[in-house]
Amino acid sequence: MNENANSWDNEILLWDDEPPKVKEPTAEKPRRRSEALLQRDKNTIYRRSYSETQLLDLMPEMFTDGDIVNVITGGDVDALSYLKIILRKQDLEYCLMSTWCMANDDILQIEEWIKSGKLKKVDMYVGEIFPGTYRVEYEELKRVITPEIGKIVVFRNHSKIFAGYGNKFAFGIQTSANINTNPRTENGCITIGREIFEFYKSYFDGIISFEK
Repeated sequence: MNENANSWDNEILLWDDEPPKVKEPTAEKPRRRSEALLQRDKNTIYRRSYSETQLLDLMPEMFTDGDIVNVITGGDVDALSYLKIILRKQDLEYCLMSTWCMANDDILQIEEWIKSGKLKKVDMYVGEIFPGTYRVEYEELKRVITPEIGKIVVFRNHSKIFAGYGNKFAFGIQTSANINTNPRTENGCITIGREIFEFYKSYFDGIISFEK
């Protein structure tokens, strides 16, 4: 046997002139779960959209707890397009928004929703590049998201998330798109339920901003 042969986790024995020999695994007693998994009915829907208007019209009339809508898009659809779907169904008492970057027009749209009462409290999470690379947009965001409305958190962020609740339902949204219009193919998923909201809220609440 080669004196320099390595020891492998799966216990393959290497020989100079012979094929590898694999040691038979020892029989182990199968382990059972110590806790039951939470099971609930879910209504999973799949949609394709090539414009924001089409995306809005493809959504269910009303969401119910446990609904999941998966979307693949190719056109003028961005992350805010998904938030518009939620705001069609209800005003929001609270919403967190996470994006790497965003455009000035999108900030003005968020401001419009705040002024109209559709968004009451907003926490905004942006990437570390945002204050330096998007200086004008960052100053505008600080003008709109005042301490009375919520907070702005800057950190090493590339996630695209919305999570919030109104008086009808709570939700979480994951997209590949930032908060800016992008003609590329993007994906998104809307999940309705308190658990998904609390999952994201508890994580983002623990982040400390680079900016003071």
